[in-house]
Amino acid sequence: MRAMIAATVLAGTLACTSSAYAEVQFKVEVPATAEAPVSGRLLIFATKAKPGEPAPTEVDTSPFEPTGTAIAAREINTAAPGQTIVVDADTDAFPSAFSDLPPGQYYVQAVLDRNHDYNYGGRGAGDRVSPVVSANLPGDAPLLTLSDLVPERSDDDVLKRLPPDQAQAVRASLAGVRAIDFVSPALSAFRGTPTHIRGWVALPPGYPKAGQTYPTVYTTSGFGATLASQKFAAARMAAMMASGDIPPMIWVFLDQSLPTGAHEFADSVNNGPWGTALTTELIPWIETQYATDAKPSSRFLTGHSSGGWTSLWLQVRYPTVFGGTWPTSPDSSDFSDFTNADLYRPDANVYTDADGKPVPLVRDHGKVLATFKDFARLEQALGAYGGQMASFDWVFSPKGADGKPVPMFDRATGKVDPAVAAYWRAHWDIAQIVARDWPRLKPDLDGKIHLYVGTADTFYLDGAAHKLKAVFDGLGAHEDFTFVPDKTHFDLYANGNDRTALLKTIAWQMYLTARPDAKRP
Repeated sequence: MRAMIAATVLAGTLACTSSAYAEVQFKVEVPATAEAPVSGRLLIFATKAKPGEPAPTEVDTSPFEPTGTAIAAREINTAAPGQTIVVDADTDAFPSAFSDLPPGQYYVQAVLDRNHDYNYGGRGAGDRVSPVVSANLPGDAPLLTLSDLVPERSDDDVLKRLPPDQAQAVRASLAGVRAIDFVSPALSAFRGTPTHIRGWVALPPGYPKAGQTYPTVYTTSGFGATLASQKFAAARMAAMMASGDIPPMIWVFLDQSLPTGAHEFADSVNNGPWGTALTTELIPWIETQYATDAKPSSRFLTGHSSGGWTSLWLQVRYPTVFGGTWPTSPDSSDFSDFTNADLYRPDANVYTDADGKPVPLVRDHGKVLATFKDFARLEQALGAYGGQMASFDWVFSPKGADGKPVPMFDRATGKVDPAVAAYWRAHWDIAQIVARDWPRLKPDLDGKIHLYVGTADTFYLDGAAHKLKAVFDGLGAHEDFTFVPDKTHFDLYANGNDRTALLKTIAWQMYLTARPDAKRP
């Protein structure tokens, strides 16, 4: 799939024509010991030194401070060991040409993104990186050597980041987590090559027990989650069941990552029929392999962020398959509030609102951390695909004449393509679909949605949730929306010192839906 995706030049990049400094160019050396040849997207990161602070061990960017690190990029098709590559840091750069940087001391690092997946998960196994080098910029750029190879991350590497008590429980549970590797006929036919649905199953303590079946939960995490991260999510769930913090159920953790971003188990014309594959192929297979209740009233959904949108979408799209969904902080369910931008207003623009003011996209309570424009341009600098905004195009947009999705908005100007917005509305706007199709949906959907979101959601996702609730309220539906005061995208699950309090609540709500005679201890 990666071979089909052509890299594009950063839209809206500023070339320096009036700077007092000469054009900045970096020389990046491929070490003689490197495998031959190397290719990928070569990224240069530069961050201004702060007085009194030690040199960092790595220089990277962040969507929570998109303009805090300068980036220059170049696509590398083949580079031989010992070859030196010149990167023009004024042409393909963000947030500005490097010759326009405020003069001073900077820390600089080069990364060769071998798999073009930096936008999704940052630097990963197989990427080449240089040591961090100090430089006075703008000025003579230092030589950077891609001497270090990013290693595979082991289970122990992940466990070391957990508190000791959690690490011990998760380590013990890893042995009981079972892998899913299912070849989907529907997806394989679409892609013309064997295509796998992968994930992990977390089983209740003492499984199997003769004659006993269990409710089943299908879940996937947000943007940036991988098969590896889902493994540890499954292990943590198994540990919580073993400790009695949550009731015994079978949890299926699904990986929804692709080179293009997250497919969100949607039947996309670009990514393929992932929803069909899940509901007509994988779930029936799961129910032959594990002791599930194997009925809609005991088949549940949950997920956070993009995974929250997935769990909400699957319940609305397949209301007879699932018995309820518990999405948390789901991506926008009403595109008149698409992460704070209205895609349907006349002359819609995701970079500026109706008054011409910048559209905020990331916040920390009352403080704006990033605008929609900065977020999108940062993504484009890191690569033309695999980022959050590009991922939305791959899921929601029609296919263009070039075989790729038609962008919903112009990355240089922010202008929304009204034809694409209309397509999104007809096919993927959950609020619009519910309002339009309620007579058909009501018998199987009413009362099955239990949505949680913080009133200070980091990405303004509470706005769309309010609009979806208004649609359900107007229809006289019985859905359950909880807006948790002052909670953000990242602390929604916490209550006091318990970082998983909401997860426990949701698990018990599911269990009692399937086992109404049971009691929560």
